[in-house]
Amino acid sequence: MAESIAMLPWSISSNAPLDHHHRLLPRALCSLSRNFTISRFSSTQSSLLFSEKSRQKCAPALKVLVKPETQAAPATPIIGNDKIGVLLLNLGGPETLDDVQPFLFNLFADPDIIRLPRLFRFLQKPLAQFISVFRAPKSKEGYAAIGGGSPLRKITDAQAEELKKALWSKNVPANVYVGMRYWHPFTEEAIEQIKRDGITKLVVLPLYPQFSISTSGSSLRLLESIFREDEYLVNMQHTVIPSWYQREGYIKAMANLIEKELKNFDNPRKCMIFFSAHGVPLAYVEEAGDPYKSEMEECVDLIMEELEKRNITNPYTLAYQSRVGPVEWLKPYTDETIIDLGKKGVKNLLAVPISFVSEHIETLEEIDVEYKELALESGVENWGRVPALGCEPTFISDLADAVIESLPYVGAMAVSNLEARQSLVPLGSVEELLAAYDSQRRELPPPVTVWEWGWTKSAETWNGRAAMLAVLVLLVLEVTTGEGFLHQWGIMPFFR
Repeated sequence: MAESIAMLPWSISSNAPLDHHHRLLPRALCSLSRNFTISRFSSTQSSLLFSEKSRQKCAPALKVLVKPETQAAPATPIIGNDKIGVLLLNLGGPETLDDVQPFLFNLFADPDIIRLPRLFRFLQKPLAQFISVFRAPKSKEGYAAIGGGSPLRKITDAQAEELKKALWSKNVPANVYVGMRYWHPFTEEAIEQIKRDGITKLVVLPLYPQFSISTSGSSLRLLESIFREDEYLVNMQHTVIPSWYQREGYIKAMANLIEKELKNFDNPRKCMIFFSAHGVPLAYVEEAGDPYKSEMEECVDLIMEELEKRNITNPYTLAYQSRVGPVEWLKPYTDETIIDLGKKGVKNLLAVPISFVSEHIETLEEIDVEYKELALESGVENWGRVPALGCEPTFISDLADAVIESLPYVGAMAVSNLEARQSLVPLGSVEELLAAYDSQRRELPPPVTVWEWGWTKSAETWNGRAAMLAVLVLLVLEVTTGEGFLHQWGIMPFFR
């Protein structure tokens, strides 16, 4: 686990036909929403009710390239009486080797990363401390191999700057902010800057093409808790683009990179395209309703469809990397798939980091070093890797269009009745839209049944996990305190 779109006029009349407004709704949002959603328009605060039938009419967005010239932005961009902000969310990463252990602690202290039963949630931080200290030396080796720290912050800052330029070139002046989940600049820091700048309309844009509980979900859960406790944020209009893997500009940008890298092979048509995505625990998908797997598979299909339009019909496969711990993760695993492809005689392999839009340790070290070595040892003769999107112009322009298209749906949280506040995503309840949230409970449901006693399969799984966790805690206490029944019985000293 690591740091883990058509130009639209600004003023849109609320009297326009329903289908006109609805065509602006990002496709990713349409695919996730199951029941009706209510959208509040920024200019008139009028509400529209979208039925199941109207949602099925969502159309693909069009792409527009960024104009080469950009306008100079004043300190506080204003459209009418509104100040527009865009908040980019990402995991973050340690910038120095000294940052590695505290970064890992922040990562594993997140209940969306390590999900303990309610009975053992008091162990979240002690367990995170133990794991971070245990894993830090190995992780430091990886970060040392890529220059002594993660480049994620610099790349994300550059993406934010390019996105701001693209928005201004499309006549939408906006400030763009970066909020990291586990390292600086933290989401809380970005929110404080947003408040200082007096932003009145905010578009939240996670830099994860596909939604997952452990990435976008974790960041949105944190944001929701911040919003509920701050009166300024209660009054600030906002919306979220939870995933955007279906957008035409993103798909074309990925296809462009793949097409370019294929040309580096002597025989491009015989090269296997290997999509490698970050994995998530299987329970997230099967028992918590995480849409990550289905969105990832659809994303790969859309990219291959775009390549087929260009007469590129290479064989391809999808696998998942970066699993941690003894639990089962999404399969097939990247390392096992590479070995299997080598046994089957695949000689040319082009790796595509499909779930990442920035270079970081999982691309620069895990893919470029570990998986490349494994591929060559397994019989693959020619290895290539598609770079992450970074500041690729078509990609940045597409993100700008996504922001523009979401602006008519920016809605205010209820102010007159604080108990009736809307969820962070005004395009419907978070539960329905993201398939993993409940704005009333204010917390994510567990990925599996919380607890169960007896001889059922689920019960035995949880009972076994509880027993292993209890043993681990006892051993940690014995080692750290030098006291306990193992010492009293004369067993523990033999381990010294």
